[in-house]
Amino acid sequence: MIPKEVLRKIRRIEIRTKKLVNDLFSGEYHSTFKGQGMEFEEVRQYEPGDDVRLIDWNVTARTGYPHIKKFKEERELSVVLLVDASSSGRFGTRGRFKSETAAELCALLAFSAIKNNDKVGLIVFTDKIEKFVPPKKGRAHVLRLIREVLYFKPEGTGTDIGGALEYFNKVIKRKSVVFLVSDFLSEDFFRPLRIANNKHDIVAMKITDPRETRFENVGLIELEDAETGEVIMVDTGSRSFRRQFAAKADEDTSDLKRGFQLINLDFIDIRTDESYIVPLINFFKQRERRH
Repeated sequence: MIPKEVLRKIRRIEIRTKKLVNDLFSGEYHSTFKGQGMEFEEVRQYEPGDDVRLIDWNVTARTGYPHIKKFKEERELSVVLLVDASSSGRFGTRGRFKSETAAELCALLAFSAIKNNDKVGLIVFTDKIEKFVPPKKGRAHVLRLIREVLYFKPEGTGTDIGGALEYFNKVIKRKSVVFLVSDFLSEDFFRPLRIANNKHDIVAMKITDPRETRFENVGLIELEDAETGEVIMVDTGSRSFRRQFAAKADEDTSDLKRGFQLINLDFIDIRTDESYIVPLINFFKQRERRH
């Protein structure tokens, strides 16, 4: 039985994200992610201004009047949400966990997909595959996906992005749009990521809490690694420590972005202390210009 508090949270996410889809994202999504190709629809009589390359010479010869072939976009896509549910997602210092931000992002993308008649699936992973929901359509299906991301109790605590991508390549045969939602606190995943991106269209969405990149001066504090359980004591009153911590975080982010660029993979940086609307809209617009 799902607690009423979780059901209320799912309902709030549905209301908020559906409004964003209707007001902002549906058209952006449709323009950004094209169909798999074009399919023949009908033949009609030529009109001035039509592309002469589309003339159907057989019909033209038979009728005595020029006719052209009309095509429509083969719109339907499969969208897969590949979501990191490791213990590091249950961290947040701005009123919500990273996992809650992930759930809202997934809801927004899923509702955008079904509004455009696309299918949506879900793979939840930690250091193992936790859940696979095959792509389907419909509001009830999307609400199930939100529930899984928000309420699912994973068995693993660590993160194995490489293993999740290898599993994805086995179970998803049709070319798909894939949103990889994670904080990317994992290693050795660029090779399977490159292999998956050669066949599919992958977008990396990194979710970061500000305390993972910067510290304020609050004296001595204990830090616990959510995935390993290791606890260390640090002195945030030390300028040297704060400077080194920030520099290491910036270096890790730069290395990650550079790795994505080398394999020609799109990247969206999401922070829990900022609205995700602006980075998403910027991504859609930049990608539409490229394609």
